[in-house]
Amino acid sequence: MIHSRFIFVGTSQFAVPAMEKLIENNYSISIVVTATDKPAGRKQELAPPPVKQAALKHNLPILQPEKISAVSPEISKLKPNLLIVAAYGRLIPKNILDIPRFGCLNLHPSLLPEYRGPSPIQTAILNGDKTSGVTVMLLDEKIDHGPIISQKKIAITPDENYQTLEKKLAVAAADCLIEILPRYLQGKIKPQKQNERRASYTKLLTRQDGQINWKQNAREIERKIRAFHPWPGAWTYFNKKRVKILKARAVKKEDDAVMRAGKDYLLLEIVQPQGKKPMTGEEFFRGLRS
Repeated sequence: MIHSRFIFVGTSQFAVPAMEKLIENNYSISIVVTATDKPAGRKQELAPPPVKQAALKHNLPILQPEKISAVSPEISKLKPNLLIVAAYGRLIPKNILDIPRFGCLNLHPSLLPEYRGPSPIQTAILNGDKTSGVTVMLLDEKIDHGPIISQKKIAITPDENYQTLEKKLAVAAADCLIEILPRYLQGKIKPQKQNERRASYTKLLTRQDGQINWKQNAREIERKIRAFHPWPGAWTYFNKKRVKILKARAVKKEDDAVMRAGKDYLLLEIVQPQGKKPMTGEEFFRGLRS
């Protein structure tokens, strides 16, 4: 049966709804490939990625190679019909792409060819986009370059942050995948080449990207706070100590918990000083004054 012998490749929370949806719809996942466990939290204890946690609940076999090319023999032995990739975080090499009978489908959280690369969700919020979406595409050797199978558009609400938008896109990607799979496996969908003239690329984020530039206007900074929540976080310095800005909004006039941002004002609603718990902006400034 062509709906059996699937291999699921993914790491982050974005990939979990798609894997759950496949299982729910009786698609057989032979094995799950995910990233290695990474140190997390203050104690830096090893923690499994979200996809591994979900796979364990369903008693699925798991591979966690440093490089996926290292498990090419294991994947080849399974003779998979299809590889489904979502938020794996690494390029899939040609020796893996060539194995499955129906190729490798990738779930990407943007309307390709816009926002290729590692941070499409954050970039959409940073740019103040009103809509986003997901793309199911055939993988090739280039980054998010392969032909498009299907797309689904969704709205971005004015208060959207990375976490809320990721959840919406993850569900949309899972639904889109399940909708197209039967027709794709029957050869009833013709993949469409991407328009290279419309292609744009996003960058790999670092902690330093979270530092606030107070010369930007308040709306740009407010979007940055939402785009970078929870990681890398938006932050600044007060009295030489780092303070995370967890929630803020642009306002028209100065007030007790307001910072000047370019020619505008930014009301700091929730902040987290270094080594302390989150607090309101008013509480924070009251502490500074005292």
